Amino acid sequence: MDVSITIAGLNLRTPIVLASGVLGSRYGTINRVIKDTLVGAIVTKTFTKEPREGYLTPIIAYTEVGLVNAIGLANPGIDSLKEILSNIIKEVPVIVSIASSTPKEFAETSIKAEEAGANAIELNLSCPHVKGHGLEVGQDPEYVREIVESVKSVLKIPVFAKLGFNDKIIEVAKEAEKAGADAIVAINSVKAMVIDIYAKKPILSNKYGGLSGPAIHPIAVRIVYDLYENVEVPIIGVGGVTKWEDAVELILAGASSVAIASAIAIKGINVIDEV
Repeated sequence: MDVSITIAGLNLRTPIVLASGVLGSRYGTINRVIKDTLVGAIVTKTFTKEPREGYLTPIIAYTEVGLVNAIGLANPGIDSLKEILSNIIKEVPVIVSIASSTPKEFAETSIKAEEAGANAIELNLSCPHVKGHGLEVGQDPEYVREIVESVKSVLKIPVFAKLGFNDKIIEVAKEAEKAGADAIVAINSVKAMVIDIYAKKPILSNKYGGLSGPAIHPIAVRIVYDLYENVEVPIIGVGGVTKWEDAVELILAGASSVAIASAIAIKGINVIDEV
């Protein structure tokens, strides 16, 4: 059965997308996912203009309802992307995730990603645990419009806006669409905290992190539904997909495709084909 779809001109062999941040920047692991599963597209780890070391360990806390992570956007910097992409199998679209704090830097970093071979750009406007690079950027509709316009003005490839859980998400999505965003990705992980009751302090070195997994799935479904009612561009639904029923639920809510994140970290890459 043919389950291929097209989003913003990208041909996906299945509607299932590997969400950003799951496999890091190791092209060997990414190639294994492309060869051994029916993933439709890959979203890379988020890249920034300069390398970032990220936070000290512990950076992940497992809970009964998902996991909370605060990696701190650790990445080798955008200048390393060309070598990584040159070693990735060219069987599915590779979408490069970009984070920054200014429209100008978003544009400059996105140009380098396109030159390195990216098939599309995902603007990370919603990281819940990095000051200046995440939710505080993505909660300002006018600033998001400025960022998207800046990036769209210098690229030929599609641009996706990844938004997080906040009370302005519909307004932000509308502004992103007006600015030329080719798709909306929602939602990112939700700001959370896990406390070690014996040590009497937060488990994560950053104290706060992003909650992903089953706990946020109903939130993602509601937001995808609301987005579908308010924007015309395709929606990539993200949030707590661990089985095929979760994916169908997001599609029924209005998503054109579904991205998987924490389920891969917990169950392994075979969960892609299970979904």
